[in-house]
Amino acid sequence: MKSESLAQEVAQRRTFAIISHPDAGKTTITEQMLLFGGVIRSAGTVKGKKSGNYATSDWMEIEKKRGISVTSSVMEFNYHDKHINILDTPGHEDFSEDTYRTLMAVDAAVMVIDSAKGIEAQTKKLFKVVKQRGIPIFTFMNKLDRDGREPLDLIGELEDLLQIEGCAMNWPMGSGKNLVGLYDLYHNQIELYHAAQPQNRFLPLDEQGHLPADHPLTHDSIYRQTLEEVGLIQAAGNPFDQTKIAQGEQTPVFFGSALTNFGVQTFLDEFIKMAPAPSAHQLVDGRQLAATDDQFSGFVFKIQANMNPKHRDRIAFVRIGSGEFEPGMDVTLQRTQKSLRLNNATEFMSDQRERVKKAVAGDIVGLYDTGNFQIGDTLYSGKTAIEYPALPQFTPELFMEVTAKNVMKQKSFHKGMQQLVQEGAVQLYRSYQTGDYILGAVGQLQFEVFKFRMQNEYNTEVIMKPIGSRIARWIDPEQLDPKMSSSRNLLVKDMADQPLFLFENQFAEHWFQEKYPQVKLTAKL
Repeated sequence: MKSESLAQEVAQRRTFAIISHPDAGKTTITEQMLLFGGVIRSAGTVKGKKSGNYATSDWMEIEKKRGISVTSSVMEFNYHDKHINILDTPGHEDFSEDTYRTLMAVDAAVMVIDSAKGIEAQTKKLFKVVKQRGIPIFTFMNKLDRDGREPLDLIGELEDLLQIEGCAMNWPMGSGKNLVGLYDLYHNQIELYHAAQPQNRFLPLDEQGHLPADHPLTHDSIYRQTLEEVGLIQAAGNPFDQTKIAQGEQTPVFFGSALTNFGVQTFLDEFIKMAPAPSAHQLVDGRQLAATDDQFSGFVFKIQANMNPKHRDRIAFVRIGSGEFEPGMDVTLQRTQKSLRLNNATEFMSDQRERVKKAVAGDIVGLYDTGNFQIGDTLYSGKTAIEYPALPQFTPELFMEVTAKNVMKQKSFHKGMQQLVQEGAVQLYRSYQTGDYILGAVGQLQFEVFKFRMQNEYNTEVIMKPIGSRIARWIDPEQLDPKMSSSRNLLVKDMADQPLFLFENQFAEHWFQEKYPQVKLTAKL
């Protein structure tokens, strides 16, 4: 592809993650966007267990049974003149590590907030990571179809808790049963909630931001109250600042209801205009690699086993950082310096997959993997070496001993263990002395999902014995004496054969450090 046409293609990309607290409506808003993109004809709902309708982005069996998202999914579609890549992330805090890594692969984030609940703990945690990346954040205050909190309170809380300026793009006119519409400050119009004809859903306002005096809505007390609140925002609110948005210092705030598909299209239309196209990445050697650079490169931010249980496949998700991907191209895997031919690649249309014909910087491609890839791997074409920075890895807090219930199924047990831990949601350790399997995770739900998938995808029942909450600390192998281990600090090895101690509590860790002051202990994130 010539440089000019590559630059044009990259400029059309919008790659973003949707983040939220569980149940804020993140998957529902994703579905509505897929409807606008013509990818699906009707939205499944996470609440639709009885009807058999499930969210299109929730493909894993346990997600359908429990009505939650536990893994990031990727969907892409064309909308107007833009090529959209949405990464729908798990809201459940036990899967925050998957979300954190996904945030490394996007150029912007959409934060969905339940307007009845406001900012919840998990949202605050996720937001911190987005803020560290300095990427633009767009806020959608959801569930206006239900009675919620005062919009002024919601924006005030957003600013206080997340330390970011909020700029209202539209304003709710009522909520719940009294929802009339949205007062659109950005376009100087009103969007009606229930318009008699869809083509009449927008009402233009005059230069003062008012409806014509003879319009029936002018007699509604909700309209008059909205005018007062809008006047207050215009006088004392934050002025819209595109530069601050680009630097992640201001978030445009949109209101709406994803479930009733109200305000979502208005949001999407503005988002694709304001959100950035893919930009340069900083490499390990300090170089800035432009997205429009002709050399192909990308990094693996996620690995998923058994997306198609019939074929027992394994997909490595690659964010393209520069250049163009072509099927059959030869690349170098930076970690091993091994040359690979990328014949089998897929792109994602929700739960459908298609062979990639062409993909450029900003796009996400799935590579069928036989065990070559690890999370964080860099791939590049040509002779100039490229290495992207390492992705964040978390220190697990909960641990379980794991054994196969049926000793005759050791082969599928070991295969399942190896494949599922490579996805990065649970960490695998082996006892230094006995080689027994120990799993570590950030939250309890990860163990439940692991157990469920071992049985459903590998036909292997497992016995999981909790060893409780532990503090994991790595030790330099040269400083290690296995005799340092005791019942209070279990000695294990990680997947890379690096030794670490699992301390019973902080007291045990402090006691160890006092006894061996020369030994350096390290943690992950």
